[in-house]
Amino acid sequence: MDSTEPCSREPCSREPCPREPCPREPWWSGATIYQIYVRSWRDSNGDGIGDLPGVIEGLDYLQWTGVDAIWLSPTMPSPNTDYGYDVSDYFGVHPELGTLDDLDRLVSEARQRDIAVMLDMVPNHSSDQHPWFLDARSAEDSPHRDYYVWAAPRDGGPPNNWVDATGKEAWTLDEASNQYYLHNFLPTQPDLNWWDDRVHSEFEHILNFWLGRGIAGFRIDVAHGLYKDAQLRDDPAPGPDDHPAVQARRRKQVYSSHRPEVHGLYRRWRQIADGYSPQRALLGETWEFDIQKFGDFYGRTAPELHMAFNFTFVMSPFRARDLSEIVEGTLAALPPGATAVWTASNHDVGRFPSRWCGNDDRATKAALVMLATLPGTLVLYYGDELGMTDVEVPPGRQRDEMSIAQPNRPSRDRCRTPMQWSNDANAGFTTPGTEPWLPLGDYSSTNVATQRAGPASVLSLWRQLSQLRRQGLIGAVSALEHLHLDDNLWAYRVGNALSVLNLHDVNATYEVPGASRLLLRTQASTYDLQASTGDFEGELRLGPWEAAVLAITP
Repeated sequence: MDSTEPCSREPCSREPCPREPCPREPWWSGATIYQIYVRSWRDSNGDGIGDLPGVIEGLDYLQWTGVDAIWLSPTMPSPNTDYGYDVSDYFGVHPELGTLDDLDRLVSEARQRDIAVMLDMVPNHSSDQHPWFLDARSAEDSPHRDYYVWAAPRDGGPPNNWVDATGKEAWTLDEASNQYYLHNFLPTQPDLNWWDDRVHSEFEHILNFWLGRGIAGFRIDVAHGLYKDAQLRDDPAPGPDDHPAVQARRRKQVYSSHRPEVHGLYRRWRQIADGYSPQRALLGETWEFDIQKFGDFYGRTAPELHMAFNFTFVMSPFRARDLSEIVEGTLAALPPGATAVWTASNHDVGRFPSRWCGNDDRATKAALVMLATLPGTLVLYYGDELGMTDVEVPPGRQRDEMSIAQPNRPSRDRCRTPMQWSNDANAGFTTPGTEPWLPLGDYSSTNVATQRAGPASVLSLWRQLSQLRRQGLIGAVSALEHLHLDDNLWAYRVGNALSVLNLHDVNATYEVPGASRLLLRTQASTYDLQASTGDFEGELRLGPWEAAVLAITP
């Protein structure tokens, strides 16, 4: 490649890049990251549980779909009370999922396909079976005691009014010492004490261990929650203006989470990540519904996280006005040069084809167009590209202890069911006759093999969108211009791409401003680029839940 030759977003495996500086840096800006819940991706050994060799088997498919990186839900050893989010060893791989050699091979094989591999990092808490905690509870003067948050009883009960994610008291009494330890999640997940400098040193060692093995970055679990108020003050009750998710918790986490000290930590982690070449990325799970405070995680005075999940967007109603307002507010809240991240599904909140779209493929396709054309990075959850929906998991098959502790809320197992590869036995996820670790959904037509052969399938639409993203025609990191908004229709321009979304079950029309080229519309009979494009000018008519993308003539 000549140094004067224009560089597209097509993948480039050359290291170092023949152009300096590489115009594709940072690699995550405008990329597509694909979350894999490893236990549910592909079972390579017939035990009913997905594994790392299974991920390797699926890399050709991932390359075909056009993803730039994969984020693996926790792969580290764990007792599995929260399926990997209770880590007992930060330097290994869970035996059910494979070996450290398997993970190294995955990184190598993915790199050959120009796919980066990101890991899930869990710094807010460990497992109660981690050696640190086993030592911490062995004696009050043990070396690791202050790695965790301990407090004496107050009035014969817990130290304060904090509640965990299940709504129960966030403190468990250690009878041997008559002190309580803190857990913002299950009692098997004791919170680490980030006021102790030794915890910082431990995690810097952990980060460098994985980054040194070629891991491209981390999705940071509970990124907003690491520090707790040093005085352990009571959390206040939420107010009427707080987000419904905050109100549902019955406590506003002013002191048990969301502390300002966490920003200093991410400034340090950013220095660590930026010290590697090629660049590494930090993506935070930031449950922050104040848009300005959400933007703070990117860093105001110094760089912090490279990217952060926007849960105000994730939890929004699937309505034009609501989404438009959140997108506009989000882009305004980010520091200059920051990369917005758009996602709508994950292993906690459920699948957007169900939550947003009522399991209607028309609405699912419109949502995919929106996600793919907003400016910034896109994170897909495995199966989003097929329109996989939530699955009703009967009580006897549920595995998630967090959900079992909250029987009045939907089980998180509903969105963790196995990937649907074909309409063969067990959806091609595991061998025939083996019971998958979670039950399967309806895979008669919602599967890779069937949809790959279907020119108008959800997967074929995603394939077209991914090609347009790689060509830089949509999803560019650029300003967003709102062109039209009403109760049904939302039209916006990013770069030279015009997206028109009819987010309602009625017909809609839109007068396209000037000459353009039709790139795709979701209710076409095919998404083949050559077959579905053409010059366009004038009135665009959209059916219920239909979306279109046009290239505006400069």
